[in-house]
Amino acid sequence: MPTSSTPTTLVLADAPTHHLDRRLQGQFAEHLGHCIDGGIWVGPDSSIANKNGIRSDVVAALREIKVPLVRWPGGCFADEYHWLKGVGPERQPMVNTHWGMVSEPNDFGTHEYFDLLHQLDAEAYVNGNVGSGSVQEMSDWIEYMTLESTSPMAELRRAHGREQPWKLEFFGVGNESWGCGGTMRPEHYADLYRQYQTFVRQYSDTPISKIACGANVDDYRWTEVLMANAARQMDGLSLHHYTIPNEGIWEKKASALDFDADGWRATMVQAWRMDELITRHGQIMDRHDPGKRVNLVVDEWGTWYQVEPGTNPGFLFQQNTVRDAVVAAIHFVIFHKHAARVRMANIAQMVNVLQAMLLTDGPRMVKTPTFHTFSLFSDHQDAEFVPVGGQFPDDVDVTASVKDGAHTISFVNAGLDEAAPLVIELPVEAGELLRAQVLTGATMQSHNTFDHSDEVAPVDLESGRDGFSVEGRRVSITLPPHSVATVRVQVRG
Repeated sequence: MPTSSTPTTLVLADAPTHHLDRRLQGQFAEHLGHCIDGGIWVGPDSSIANKNGIRSDVVAALREIKVPLVRWPGGCFADEYHWLKGVGPERQPMVNTHWGMVSEPNDFGTHEYFDLLHQLDAEAYVNGNVGSGSVQEMSDWIEYMTLESTSPMAELRRAHGREQPWKLEFFGVGNESWGCGGTMRPEHYADLYRQYQTFVRQYSDTPISKIACGANVDDYRWTEVLMANAARQMDGLSLHHYTIPNEGIWEKKASALDFDADGWRATMVQAWRMDELITRHGQIMDRHDPGKRVNLVVDEWGTWYQVEPGTNPGFLFQQNTVRDAVVAAIHFVIFHKHAARVRMANIAQMVNVLQAMLLTDGPRMVKTPTFHTFSLFSDHQDAEFVPVGGQFPDDVDVTASVKDGAHTISFVNAGLDEAAPLVIELPVEAGELLRAQVLTGATMQSHNTFDHSDEVAPVDLESGRDGFSVEGRRVSITLPPHSVATVRVQVRG
């Protein structure tokens, strides 16, 4: 493992600059493949351990990474989802036209979703149907979920076994309205958004943040039109960008496992593109909203490869390697940098779909390398961002925060060949070492399987070994190639 001979010194600023919202580590669960069916939901009669039909092993794992929020029911599925078919004792199946043309039994609906949130101790982000739904349908759903007093929808909720309303923190008014959600022009969607959001009433003390459908990747005109015409009516504007190795070309998605060094580097280029997208969309938003009241919500991001051979192409099941762990870390570094505007992000998706946290196969479950990146960055949730100064080595980036009297520093080395020795100068002397872990693999294709579940897992760093030490105000660390690491130290005094 070649190593640069001279360590690079980086310096943490004396004071933080902005807040890192815990929702930057938000999740996304769509009715797609086995994300929900078999991944989250097995039904109360399953032999797989569950609580109210929700898999207990999945919930336990997701609680480890402190899932703050789950977006549901889509995605493209949201704009063909009619919520009344998924409540009550007699569910009405539907055809999932976007994802495999399979029958969706609607066993997992509104009540089950909020039960999942309760088990995770997470917040709600519900996506409403603009593409094929009506204003009345959306209005009724808000009433069903959030109204406490007597009304037809509140009484229907009670008839279905839920006396008290739920807390609904975020509501998306449509999804990808430029594409699968209606193939609309931005002017048309802006008018529809203004109309539909009017009927997303606030019936409780919990404010509902309204999220407008934002741009597809670099469609800056969409952002301009939405901000010019509907910024006053929105609390957030979404952005979707997937990391597709072959120059982002949709038709040229590559294999999740069969790739070489060129494929690795092409993937990293597309991952780093998120910085440019947020910067340019943010500049447009700044002109219309200089106070940054409106959140930029990156509610779909992650790697998108070819499906695994032999699986349903509509189910989007792909493996997850060290490459994905590094991609996730790159995104977190970018989100942290822009967190004054970006206050929520939702990786696609939580279980068994695209860049998943977990993979399941019947009763078996495995944590992916991406899961472990989320774990390594979890201490940044609701912390204060601390800038890191200095000349970073190629392929290396660092992000830092302070919370509860401790500094958390996370590292990513996206290079394939050289280890990167770094020295971090803290603004004050370090106290107790609270956490020091690194995540990498034997090769860039390393991944976890059901039979070998710990091929890629965090390893504790030991002081005095492999270039790691914490002395006074200095944290020294040598990052292996293709790795992610986190060090957390208490602040003296």
